[in-house]
Amino acid sequence: MAEHNELGKLGEEMAVEFLQKEGYTILEANWTFQKAEIDIIAKKGDILAIIEVKTRSSLDFGLPQDFVKPKKIQLLIKAVDAFVNERNLDIEVRFDIIAIHKEGKSFVIEHLIDAFYHF
Repeated sequence: MAEHNELGKLGEEMAVEFLQKEGYTILEANWTFQKAEIDIIAKKGDILAIIEVKTRSSLDFGLPQDFVKPKKIQLLIKAVDAFVNERNLDIEVRFDIIAIHKEGKSFVIEHLIDAFYHF
């Protein structure tokens, strides 16, 4: 597996652990619908959190969250609609980003709540 894929997988595992410590219940990881993949679908209270995980080995090319582009957001929205409709959920949906970057030998995790809005 390519190094960036391994880093991404590690980032997603760290994000799941982080969310669980914060009181989230993980419903799905890497849930796909057509061309869209949702990294993590989690629930906390009466909120369904759709979480995009971005992991970078450095900040040389920008913040991890800067790599969530409008096209990706559109795909996520489509996938979330399918997820909610399939399960007939009546729940508030929120879009978060967990940005992870390497700092020395450890990682910094930042949870951006309500990182973007569906339009």
